[in-house]
Amino acid sequence: MKLISPNILKKLYNHGIESYPKEACGFIFSNGDINYSLNIQDQLHQKDPVIYPRNATNGYSMSIKDTKTLESSFKTINPAICIYHSHPDVGAYFSKEDSDKALFMNELIYNVDYLVLDINQGKALKAKQFSFVNDEFICVATYGSD
Repeated sequence: MKLISPNILKKLYNHGIESYPKEACGFIFSNGDINYSLNIQDQLHQKDPVIYPRNATNGYSMSIKDTKTLESSFKTINPAICIYHSHPDVGAYFSKEDSDKALFMNELIYNVDYLVLDINQGKALKAKQFSFVNDEFICVATYGSD
């Protein structure tokens, strides 16, 4: 587990604030660079609201381009180490949907941590970092007041 630096956290908070009231999403590379991903949840919901009942205010899905960038990073010396997204107006917690996106048959799809940003009424309040340990997601760091 690598802790998120204050500088990176500030950039992620800004992304969450700029995206509000929609969820921001992306990932952090091992060198600290950030991929600010395109949240295509609204397009998925509009195309098929039965399969994709959530929209971008309460869900996220990265674009195919961003997903390919994420996946190809693991073959480089600068792999992604953390996937992040914001939770507008509901707090920083790891939801069942977050777990469903991170796991397949109870195994991590990507060997990364997950960071959830609490963006409330357009203001960044805190963030929580989660790791998959002993078959469950546990909070390994809280940034901001809890």
